[in-house]
Amino acid sequence: MRDRTVESPDADEKGCLRWVLGVPLVILHLIAAFFCWTALITRPSHPWDDTARGAITLMSALAIAVGALALLITAAPSSRRALGPWWFAPPIVVCVVAAVRWALAG
Repeated sequence: MRDRTVESPDADEKGCLRWVLGVPLVILHLIAAFFCWTALITRPSHPWDDTARGAITLMSALAIAVGALALLITAAPSSRRALGPWWFAPPIVVCVVAAVRWALAG
């Protein structure tokens, strides 16, 4: 029978994996949020302001790309074992907001 008073080495490895995966994911989430925020605060000054629309499109596309990368990392089997399901929420929210902003920019 297994002694449950001693912590298993799997728990220690899981904690280390959380840090190894969590820190880059937080950085990716912050980068995606920055791109999304930039797309949200950019406003065309005139109806013919194509430069602002291009900036909105670029920032939205970058937010979606970085958010998709974060989703791919989170969806990996090793990540799903170490991280909770709430790690899917930030990139999904950022991607949806960026997609809506991109759609409404034109």
